[in-house]
Amino acid sequence: MEHTVRPRVPPGQTVIQGFPVLHYGEIPRYKDLRNWDLRLFGAVESEVRFTYAELTALPTTRLVADIHCVTGWSKLDTVWEGVRFRDLLHYVRPLPGAEYVIVHAEYGFTTNLPLWRMMADNVLLAWKYNDQSLTPEHGWPLRLVVPDLYFWKSAKWVRGIEFSFEDRPGFWERAGYHNEGDPWLEQRYA
Repeated sequence: MEHTVRPRVPPGQTVIQGFPVLHYGEIPRYKDLRNWDLRLFGAVESEVRFTYAELTALPTTRLVADIHCVTGWSKLDTVWEGVRFRDLLHYVRPLPGAEYVIVHAEYGFTTNLPLWRMMADNVLLAWKYNDQSLTPEHGWPLRLVVPDLYFWKSAKWVRGIEFSFEDRPGFWERAGYHNEGDPWLEQRYA
């Protein structure tokens, strides 16, 4: 039986060297993180809040991943550091049937993902990129990184993770982007 290896770059994508800054709205600027927190809530046994110091004190993971933007660019071998999403689950224990995650970011931005996608080894809540703190333009102090999906699903400026029994389309999904966003299937728009 012949085994085929999938190429690194999905259809319709072009590899770039830079890292474009794409977002909607203002870039939040934090002078002080003492009042910043990450809230995990919704269909869970117990809600929890992490301060920035508490979150960044958790065991970290370094990830090298290729990323793909719905606008057609791909960047290979990006380096991220943060905490794996799945490593946070024992703090909140999602309820049976809570199969969706709604990620909440600054300015009311949301994106939706199935819980099974978030459980992948390569899904991080990252605070570092290329061994440096994220820049505000790229999501500092905290960015979701989901390399298996188009990068709009990797929300910048994350403030909350809601566990839900039902899927609720996020900001870009309501604006016409595909609900799942798999670059290998070219799920760009609904």
